[in-house]
Amino acid sequence: MNKIKISPSILSADFSQLGNEIKRLEKGGADMIHVDVMDGHFVPNLTIGPPVIKALRKYTSIPFDVHLMISPVHKYIKDYADAGADTITIHPEATENLSESIKHIKQLKKRVGLSLNPNTSINVILNYLDQIDLVLIMSVFPGFGGQKFMPEVLEKIKKINQIKKEKKLKFDIEVDGGINFSNSKVVIESGANILVSGTTIFKENNGDLKKNIEILRIV
Repeated sequence: MNKIKISPSILSADFSQLGNEIKRLEKGGADMIHVDVMDGHFVPNLTIGPPVIKALRKYTSIPFDVHLMISPVHKYIKDYADAGADTITIHPEATENLSESIKHIKQLKKRVGLSLNPNTSINVILNYLDQIDLVLIMSVFPGFGGQKFMPEVLEKIKKINQIKKEKKLKFDIEVDGGINFSNSKVVIESGANILVSGTTIFKENNGDLKKNIEILRIV
């Protein structure tokens, strides 16, 4: 099995110390930094924009895994690419032309991710799986950290993994939402190779980031 990658969500970090928090995550063994971008429109919360990502970029060399929960998303893609995103993940519902948005991200030489909310069918992205680098399966409805994992998405993870194998495709399968020590194993066994976690990484074991990252990584 390929190494399981951990992408800690800074949504659960101390926002007054974000630069230092990112340094701590890198030292703790994080494979990438998950940046949740919310607009108060596509999802009911507001988080950070390109200037903050640009300011944080100097604190680490590990990849920024930027999840855009904004609509309309297309016109903002370049701003996030220029700010330092390495992977840009968008929701199919948030763009008028998904093909064009995928092409735009690729032209900016960034990895392309497509995200599926719990109630979004795999069918929406089937025709694009050979064009992208990552499928992000949401195991909560996006908007806020600390939500409870929805076990019904496990079938979706398995189905995406089955399609990936049948078509011999290379995209990563990332899962985000309520990932903790009690469900990480079944999520990995279902086919995920990247886990996003915020609350568990920052809060468990008295905030021992290295320990928490390693526990999540081990099947």
